[in-house]
Amino acid sequence: MDVLFWALAVIAFVIAEVATVQLVSIWFAAGAMVTLLLSYFYDLSALQQLGIFIIASAVFLLLSIPLLKKRRKQAAVATNAELDIGKHATVIEEINSDKGTGRVTLNGVNWSAVPEDENEIIPVGAIVIVRKVLGAKLSVIPEK
Repeated sequence: MDVLFWALAVIAFVIAEVATVQLVSIWFAAGAMVTLLLSYFYDLSALQQLGIFIIASAVFLLLSIPLLKKRRKQAAVATNAELDIGKHATVIEEINSDKGTGRVTLNGVNWSAVPEDENEIIPVGAIVIVRKVLGAKLSVIPEK
């Protein structure tokens, strides 16, 4: 292997990295660059060049792991459904599991509602607390 091979390898790995944008081959590009420089200045056998490429690529990968971990740690963003949990809503239709009825108003939006305790009946006008969001229904408990 010669300098031209490693120059082409650097170019190929950089193109692959630009095409994927997933940090897939950047370490190989850096390893190929190190091998290119060393094979330019020293007379190395093909086996030595391959060893340098593997070791350099592995070192660059290991050095970048802490940076990647730090970058991945992002705060979880609550979804709209999670933001409604714990809020207060007003019952606009009696909540009764036996009859299959129940509607509440939460932030000006009408929702179907079910009591967290299936045997509980919550009258119209009561204030309830949202415990869970079950798709298009809210699981609620009466405010004490």
